[in-house]
Amino acid sequence: MEIIVCIKQVPDTEEINSVKIDSQTNTMIREGIKNIINPFDENAIEEALKLREKYGGKVTVISMGPKQVEAALRSALAMGADEAILICDRAFAGSDTLATSYTLAQAINKIGKFDVVLFGKQAIDGDTAQVGPGVAEQLGIAQITYVRKIEINDNILRAERALENSFEVVEVKLPCALTVTKEINEPRYASMKGLLMARKKQIHVWSADDLDVDKDKTGLDGSPTQVVKIFTPQIKHEGEILDGTHSEVVDKLVSRLTEHKLF
Repeated sequence: MEIIVCIKQVPDTEEINSVKIDSQTNTMIREGIKNIINPFDENAIEEALKLREKYGGKVTVISMGPKQVEAALRSALAMGADEAILICDRAFAGSDTLATSYTLAQAINKIGKFDVVLFGKQAIDGDTAQVGPGVAEQLGIAQITYVRKIEINDNILRAERALENSFEVVEVKLPCALTVTKEINEPRYASMKGLLMARKKQIHVWSADDLDVDKDKTGLDGSPTQVVKIFTPQIKHEGEILDGTHSEVVDKLVSRLTEHKLF
């Protein structure tokens, strides 16, 4: 079974105050800040590894971004992925979800044969949940979103799809694309052996020319989403922690609320 996992490197939420915005392009400046694999994408990697363990085959992880994304790809290799590909070119800078979906689909087409393409349900920086379905549309394959359980029998994939207060069971023929929730598994930690092997493995880097993309469909030129304004929220007031016994805290809280004419 040939499995492809699309991952994204995102800013670490613990370092969110260090995030800066490019005032000219209204896009996030990703260089120079601490980044991690999007948490939902870790579940996608884990599920790919479990499918390989059960059905055999190969797990290929791909990501689009600047050179620093190699760190996320090496983390995926350390978990157990077989191969990693970085899609890196200035032509892809500033891509919205449509341009990103197009570029990732072109990379998957270059890879060739595949059975399942996995994504995390959404990225924690954008929260759009659009790229997985967008790639499936570009590839012309079936898609199931918010998947929490997978079974494969012959050429049929059966998935439980999480809804707000219930779930539904959906069956599709392979190949297909899935976006997964955190319910589906618990991502494994990389072993020491995996970490050492990941350092030695080659990460393939593909440019716009390697993918033979239509550059009018990539980057800012290929992004119909227009961001009118984006900014980092400023903290105007610091919070206060009230210490003491329950009764003392209550008295202090009433006093503070009275001072601000809120009580």
